[in-house]
Amino acid sequence: MATNIDGGTEALIMPSTVVTQEYGAAQIQVLEGLEPVRKRPGMYIGSTGERGLHHLVYEVIDNSIDEALAGHCSDIRVSLRRDNSVAVWDNGRGIPVEPHPKTGVSTLETVLTVLHAGGKFGAGGYKVSGGLHGVGVSVVNALSERFEAYVRRNGKLHYQRFERGNPIKPIEVIGDATDTGTEIVFRPDATIFETVEFSYDTLSARFRELAYLNKGVSIRFIGEGHGPDGTDRDELYLYEGGIIQMVEYLNENKDALHPTIIYVAGQKDDVVVEVAMQYTSGYSEIVLAFANNINTHEGGTHLTGFRNQLTRMLNEHGRKTGVLKDQDQNLTGDDVREGLTAVLSVKIPEPQFEGQTKTKLGNPEVMSIVSSLFGDTFGHFLESNPGVGKQIISKAIDALRAREAARKARELTRRKSVLESSTLPGKLADCSDRNPERCELYIVEGDSAGGSAKQGRDRGFQAILPLRGKILNTERARLDRIYGNEEIQNLIVAMGSGVADDFDVAKLRYHKIVIMTDADVDGAHIRTLLLTFFYRFAKPLVEGGYVYIAQPPLYKVEKGKQIHYCYTDRELEALKARIGSDNLTISRFKGLGEMMPQQLWDTTMDPENRTLLQVDIEDATEADRLFTILMGDKVEPRREFIQAHAREVKNLDV
Repeated sequence: MATNIDGGTEALIMPSTVVTQEYGAAQIQVLEGLEPVRKRPGMYIGSTGERGLHHLVYEVIDNSIDEALAGHCSDIRVSLRRDNSVAVWDNGRGIPVEPHPKTGVSTLETVLTVLHAGGKFGAGGYKVSGGLHGVGVSVVNALSERFEAYVRRNGKLHYQRFERGNPIKPIEVIGDATDTGTEIVFRPDATIFETVEFSYDTLSARFRELAYLNKGVSIRFIGEGHGPDGTDRDELYLYEGGIIQMVEYLNENKDALHPTIIYVAGQKDDVVVEVAMQYTSGYSEIVLAFANNINTHEGGTHLTGFRNQLTRMLNEHGRKTGVLKDQDQNLTGDDVREGLTAVLSVKIPEPQFEGQTKTKLGNPEVMSIVSSLFGDTFGHFLESNPGVGKQIISKAIDALRAREAARKARELTRRKSVLESSTLPGKLADCSDRNPERCELYIVEGDSAGGSAKQGRDRGFQAILPLRGKILNTERARLDRIYGNEEIQNLIVAMGSGVADDFDVAKLRYHKIVIMTDADVDGAHIRTLLLTFFYRFAKPLVEGGYVYIAQPPLYKVEKGKQIHYCYTDRELEALKARIGSDNLTISRFKGLGEMMPQQLWDTTMDPENRTLLQVDIEDATEADRLFTILMGDKVEPRREFIQAHAREVKNLDV
């Protein structure tokens, strides 16, 4: 048997097998209406896990945002209800309700039950739109056990209800309306999704982002029971300053090189371009690029146009002002972007996205448009603010020197590796398997835990790398210091993929990199330091889903000859209720080094029994901000963060 992508099984037919089943027209299955969506939901929303669940909300609110882009919507309200249903209300034009000429039913029902039906394929419906696949709201309908549409249009309130994509009855008028707009209420189908519980924080991050990208549009988000002690949360996202305020938000805990945020806004050939940017004293680059409100994680022509022009202009200005001497080499893109926080947003009538995921913009004409519009304004800024220009270029020169130092350190490491008998760190206990897809690297805290892990592991596919103490805080370090740190150097060599510009996932030696630290404050700190390193200097590891966090047990519970392991206080209490509290011996593990090798294997490393948390970036903007707060130079934001979340930490299920 073989496992397919949907988790089921299918028989493997070998070439020598005689197949007697008839193959003809009767064997060709035709799925009608929304049947394909329910049959293969992952093809339409990516997955049936949490990511796919939240994607349903994004599809609905994107329709409201498209109304805003068309100039017909200013207010959006989203309610996350206690029964796990979601309501999205807007004051747009309202979905048309008159009979559709091709389907014979109302346009509303057509939009909600027919794939690729919408106003975004031809001229006149929407000039600019993010949701260009046209399957959004109909897919949400198909994957909801209950779906209701309220349309305020032509002075009437229209209503229609659906269950699992099927209309219960035709559209009907249930009252009068004094305004226009649409409200969609849906509850995801629990038979489709792994979970139907929404994360307020995940949704709020996206809504905040949309409000930044569409200045003047109000998004109110209500989460019933998602506040402290089960109260409601009610937040309003409205930013008249748009992406300028987004840069302020990202940099609020950083030291800015210049107080004024550089802002570019222009339009050419129906392409609208906005750029907001500010340099900080830090070393990390944050450049977020959007096309029609879609976060283009892989960049594209708009980002290339911005980056190329930024590098060219700073080199020219440096030569012109004498900050860059004749004997100095040109600054690279990495040099001029060190410490830069920038948001680039373009709105395009006919975007060409590469791939179904729409993470890279491909319109060739956008490169020159962005370059031209940004260059004009940025050039004027440099001329008007010579002091700021000198600061930026001087910082880039420092980055260039650090990059050269890092290159020499890297080359020295490579030369040493060639001369030595083994290119791998001495503390690394490698595995025998050489297929990266099957191999796992456990990063453990100290020699004691390393010893238990080495003895308890499966040597075939599990490698162990003990770290000595706490590694360098890479939030506050350039690449040259990182190459000079022995513990990080060992980690880089063990992974094989390199870091920063040298990163190459094809050279990664293990496709599971597991952080396995003690369940105490020091262990949490080491885990955070490692995650900071991965996020800042090996981000593709996180984005690709290669980084995991091990979950060792907190308690060993013995009753007679029976042994149980509990991973949380809640599990411990549940176990007591199940087997009774009498004659129990409860041991709390203070660290991994206290566990016997067999115990560590049974509870934390055995693929059949262990629990691994996969690290991903649901919201890069918020992730960057949190790393700055927790690991940056400023103490006050960190103190405020800890105080604000002290209640949550106290109530954590640990």
